[in-house]
Amino acid sequence: MQQTEPVAEPMPGYGQLLRLGYGSLAAAVRSCNDCGWELARTTWAENAHLGWGEVLLCGLAALGWTALRRAAARRLFRPFGEWCNLQPKDAAKMPESAWKLLFYTLSWSYGTYLLFFTDYPFFYDPPSVFYGWKKGMDVPTDIAIAYLLQCSFYGHSIYATVYMDTWRKDSVVMLLHHVVTLTLIAFSYAFRYHNVGILVLFLHDVNDVQLEFTKLNVYFKHRGGVYHRLNDVISNVGCLTFSVSWFWFRLYWFPLKVLYATCHSSLQTVPNIPFYFFFNALLLVLTLMNIYWFLYIVLFVAKVLMGQMQEVNDVREYDVEDSKKTAVAKKKEGGLQLPSALKEGMHLKNGLVKDKRL
Repeated sequence: MQQTEPVAEPMPGYGQLLRLGYGSLAAAVRSCNDCGWELARTTWAENAHLGWGEVLLCGLAALGWTALRRAAARRLFRPFGEWCNLQPKDAAKMPESAWKLLFYTLSWSYGTYLLFFTDYPFFYDPPSVFYGWKKGMDVPTDIAIAYLLQCSFYGHSIYATVYMDTWRKDSVVMLLHHVVTLTLIAFSYAFRYHNVGILVLFLHDVNDVQLEFTKLNVYFKHRGGVYHRLNDVISNVGCLTFSVSWFWFRLYWFPLKVLYATCHSSLQTVPNIPFYFFFNALLLVLTLMNIYWFLYIVLFVAKVLMGQMQEVNDVREYDVEDSKKTAVAKKKEGGLQLPSALKEGMHLKNGLVKDKRL
């Protein structure tokens, strides 16, 4: 007899979603008789399907991303920054944002193609990510390509955050984010939760595209020693749209579509789904990190609106080096006689007195 797919269930409201997810988690905890390491080892041996050849291919691709980034920075991004006559500080950061913009635009475009231009119904019907699930099922080639690109890139990103990127105050959280994301990608592939993974990656990559595009416009608005209003306007608009889309994609759609499917619908479709707590715990950690960064964004926007910042300098550019320089400057100001212009809320820039207020 041919097995029919479950009928798509209607999506609940946001409040009902939270109650359903919490109730499903609580019920799973009560029904778990052995949630220790022995059960985890047995479950992994019975359900995981990840060959050493796939791991090796992903590792080689990660090395390829690193080599490609170094070559692109040396041959393309840095010469272009010098040709545009960027300020030294901006020229040093521009290659990082250009590289990330290039990758995230590619990955998000491919995710958009998979979700909206193929027969996959995952975006409009999130519970369908578990329809027909069985251990060891074949991963479609187009989804496997997306997994190879993303898994290898986040493997590269762990190395890049420590040794290549500008170190910022939230770099430790960013490093944790990369580790959690890489773990989710690898384990979701091994346990054949790849349908959920495509949805998660799509909802997160769009914000990275906006972030890096906005940062590039920040770097280019003072090129050649001349102020460029167009780049300033684009960076301001980009900051606003980035803040809104972050909330909409990561804090609204992500719980509504992904957490609802993994916490509630998964148990309805596959009652004994393996590593239920492990995957949902990682997804909840990812949600907490999204909330953490959203607080940074809200604080940043509040400073701009209240006039505490003259212009948009960067969306998350809390450089450790900048903070050290600011602290040293404040100590020097305490022992120096400041000009009257500075005492009245003005500041010196390039030898000229300019108004700090908007």
